[in-house]
Amino acid sequence: MTEQKAQHTGSTNGKPISISGILGELVGSFLIFLAIYLVSALSPSLYGPSAILIAAATGLAYAAMTFIFGKFSGGQFNPAVTLAAMLTGKTNFINGICYIIAQVLGGIGAGAIVKFVLPTSKAAPAKMWFANAVNGYDQGSISSAQLQQAGVSFGIFFAIIVEVVATVIVVAASLRAIDDDGKAAKNAAAIMGVAYALGVTFTYPITGASLNPARATGIAIFANNAGLAVNPLKQLLIFWICSILAAAVVAIVAIVAQMLSSKHEEDVEALDVTADWEKDDNDSKSEDAEPESSEQSADFQMPFLGDSNKTEDSATQADAENDATVESINFGETKD
Repeated sequence: MTEQKAQHTGSTNGKPISISGILGELVGSFLIFLAIYLVSALSPSLYGPSAILIAAATGLAYAAMTFIFGKFSGGQFNPAVTLAAMLTGKTNFINGICYIIAQVLGGIGAGAIVKFVLPTSKAAPAKMWFANAVNGYDQGSISSAQLQQAGVSFGIFFAIIVEVVATVIVVAASLRAIDDDGKAAKNAAAIMGVAYALGVTFTYPITGASLNPARATGIAIFANNAGLAVNPLKQLLIFWICSILAAAVVAIVAIVAQMLSSKHEEDVEALDVTADWEKDDNDSKSEDAEPESSEQSADFQMPFLGDSNKTEDSATQADAENDATVESINFGETKD
């Protein structure tokens, strides 16, 4: 059994490396990001912008890949989720680093496919497609053109707030959906699908809904020279910072909650032990008190036993005197 397991997993300094988990993160991330890039690029141009459509497609993509690959790696597909899983002990350090590398490579591969397959011409340049697929803020926001007419924009601080909040939702849901051994729970696919769909709903008009720095990285690399208003690579760092911050917040809360829960369990166990000691002490006192009660009862009954003996002796003496009197009378009659 150990030899078979060793064929599937190697080890570095005694730490197991999940080859199946790394491959699952690579393939799953590639398919998720490819679906998101294509839907984000094509749907606004063909059907008009729709946050609901993007949210549904994103949620379904994550749910499907979590269902397929969750048993290997937990279905993380997001460096923020992997970082939080590492900090909380659900994923070891070696696997975590490998998962993040696989996720980024999956995003880069998906971005390359999108750049290769999307049709371009003078009437439909590459920036027409990439403008709706990249993540950005301010002039790089998907809503920049509409907001400029009103003289406003979605600045960096607003972008940070919404990305951090949405990523916190995703990471928190993911930690609940991953078991302690790093595998996805039975309902993980549904949980992650809903979490990502919710996050996309309110972040898409502002930042294009990253929620995942690997997703932002893959498309930004190939949209670099597409002639966009803002180079997406120049804004990419913000999405990594937001993800790291969200992962840290969720991990800290999870660790504190676990510590408080363990403390509560210890207090309950201590109370149970104290109650058991008190019960044993009371039982011991009761056993010591029973012989004393028996002795006191015997002492209490002794005087009555003495009086009873005296009564019996008196009755015997009276019977003897009556017999003697009867004999005297009989002797007297016989003499006469």
